[in-house]
Amino acid sequence: MLIDSHCHLDRLDLTPYNGSLDAALDAARARGVGKFLCIGVDANNAPIVQALAERYADVFCSVGVHPLDLKDSAETELDWLLTALQHERTVAIGETGLDYHYEPELAEQQKASFEVHLQAAKQTGKPVVIHTRAARADTLALLREADLANAGVLHCFTEDWAMARAALDMGYYISLSGIVTFRNAEALREVARQVPVDRLLVETDSPYLAPVPHRGKPNEPQFVCEVASFLAELRGVSVATLCQQTSDNFHRLFPLTQR
Repeated sequence: MLIDSHCHLDRLDLTPYNGSLDAALDAARARGVGKFLCIGVDANNAPIVQALAERYADVFCSVGVHPLDLKDSAETELDWLLTALQHERTVAIGETGLDYHYEPELAEQQKASFEVHLQAAKQTGKPVVIHTRAARADTLALLREADLANAGVLHCFTEDWAMARAALDMGYYISLSGIVTFRNAEALREVARQVPVDRLLVETDSPYLAPVPHRGKPNEPQFVCEVASFLAELRGVSVATLCQQTSDNFHRLFPLTQR
């Protein structure tokens, strides 16, 4: 079994499937994808991703406020987050984090929101799904300060090995997306070769960042198979082995998905 550990099912381009999410998920299932983690990005879509997790037995969800969704959002409220996290199929917090590449002017607002998510993680024990871009020092500093027992994952990882190693030392997992297949991603491939076997996850981040040979097209959950196949060859293991390893890691990080 293979698991798409990070996808936005409510944002997929379903044109190839005549508007049917069922058909898109069936296409992934037919290729061996057995579970999907549908990610929340703000308070408005939390009920949407939770409804999808209720609808499909193999879909779970997270809730949180993405750092690039703060400009038009109210301050992230801890009480709201804790209430939303009580949903039985909500297995993670986020995505949250810092993105100074696109909105450096909102750095302080992003840090405040990230801290609320980390506080919720400390209170609930649920892992955090972290987005980080061009914010290495602040991301690592806030993670060290939070000192979470059940850490989380740095999703769609694009940073260097030094940052990966620092996060790994704090108990975090590293998730790789289709970016690792891109022609200019050799530095990321070097990171991918070094991530310990028990800390690696795979994802699509669909509908974004479709892997080669689908680059330039809308991404979809079934394309996690291309990511896994590429990583298996890169790491010198069979596809079956990589699928088993990453699925085991997913269940260890998100234990509520084993129900």
